[in-house]
Amino acid sequence: MDDYENTDALGLADRVRRGETTAEALLDAAIERTEKRDPALGAIVLKTYDEARAAIAAGLPEGPFTGVPFLLKDLHLAIPGSPLTKGSNLFADFVPDRESELVTRYRRAGLVLFGRTHSPEFGLTCTTESRLHGITRNPWNPAHTSGGSSGGASTAVSAGYLPLANASDGGGSIRIPASCCGLFGIKPTRGRTPLGPHSGEGWGGMSCVHAVSRSVRDSAALLDATAGPDLGAPYAAQPPARPWFDEVGADPGRLRIALQTETFNGFPTHPDCVAAARDAAALCESLGHEVEEVAFTPDEALRDAMLTLMTANTLAVLEDRAAALGRTLQPDDVEPSTYALASLARKRSSMDYARATRVIHAVGRDLAGHQQRYEIVLSPTMGAPPPEIGVLSLSNPDPASSTETLMSVVGYTQLANATGTPAASVPLWWNDAGLPIGVQLMGRIQDEATIFRLAAQLEAARPWFDRRPVLD
Repeated sequence: MDDYENTDALGLADRVRRGETTAEALLDAAIERTEKRDPALGAIVLKTYDEARAAIAAGLPEGPFTGVPFLLKDLHLAIPGSPLTKGSNLFADFVPDRESELVTRYRRAGLVLFGRTHSPEFGLTCTTESRLHGITRNPWNPAHTSGGSSGGASTAVSAGYLPLANASDGGGSIRIPASCCGLFGIKPTRGRTPLGPHSGEGWGGMSCVHAVSRSVRDSAALLDATAGPDLGAPYAAQPPARPWFDEVGADPGRLRIALQTETFNGFPTHPDCVAAARDAAALCESLGHEVEEVAFTPDEALRDAMLTLMTANTLAVLEDRAAALGRTLQPDDVEPSTYALASLARKRSSMDYARATRVIHAVGRDLAGHQQRYEIVLSPTMGAPPPEIGVLSLSNPDPASSTETLMSVVGYTQLANATGTPAASVPLWWNDAGLPIGVQLMGRIQDEATIFRLAAQLEAARPWFDRRPVLD
């Protein structure tokens, strides 16, 4: 397919449906690009080409994405008999015995799974580098990160291997890679997509799973195909009034938009990121929306509460895996920063965990009150342009040197994880160095619909689909 990269996932599926191409041809196109480009970019950690061909030969179900190639992130979603390393040597030999519900739903939608994308160890940082799998590079500039923890997914989509890929987000890990690679990525409302049967929630409810994509409509249609609780889910988001796909192209009306250019955690914002947000705000005003500059600053206890939830859950994973291997956890089982983060949990109590949960819920209530005046909070996605490779690595020999960069990078994204609100990164701006700088649209709890309407309007006003990195 000569025009494979010029068509989004829904467009490719439509061509299969019309008989203009085949699932086999699409898979061949994806594999060809993967084999040609990935040696230099390092996005893929597992290739399951034979299984993909077998799935096509067995007959694909009729769905919105029938025949479209798809990649899973190497972190949450399990396939029986297929390795799931979580980016860690500790899980290098781990093979699940049950399939994740989301994988089943992806198959039901007609997607063809042909591999896994790189994630840093346990998704704990905003770059995609690991001791186990090496470095994933940004197609726009290989000296820079493609973001994390879904940086393998963002590189694969940005570099044209496929039009959309699975991603997950516990502190910005869908939106940050989308920003770094010039893609669209939305973190849904808490409980919107299932994590079962292996988990009820991730990081105390802060983590969720969806995708990065080149078009808004692909993301909306995929969420339509996968949202909703699975059997025994501990909680779930309210169903939408109508399919999110129907919101793409719908008139958003005159929205009240809050412009925020100061991070929620008090760390600095790079001028490029401020410029991107102000440019997007001006574009929104030109489309008829009302924009007002604000500065919402959550309680200082939020950062510590999020750290408590993240580190406790991480330590539990490490201890449980070591026990399954019949031994005690050792420092060299994982990367230095991973072990240091997990060790923080040993200094905290069960009461600290309960209090941390109360804090993030209280901040969610505060944000909901703040958002009564605004349908959307517009901000930079990141507080800094994509950092260079190595800075945010979990094996950086001088981790203290990266603290300010890390906290600036997540300075706008983490609030949506703590509060469970939906938020998306939209690719509207590139800096003078040619690196994408995303803009975040944070909506009200349960309201992905307004984000999809506004994002689609921005996509139509300033198209980004054909803006791609130059590759060999």
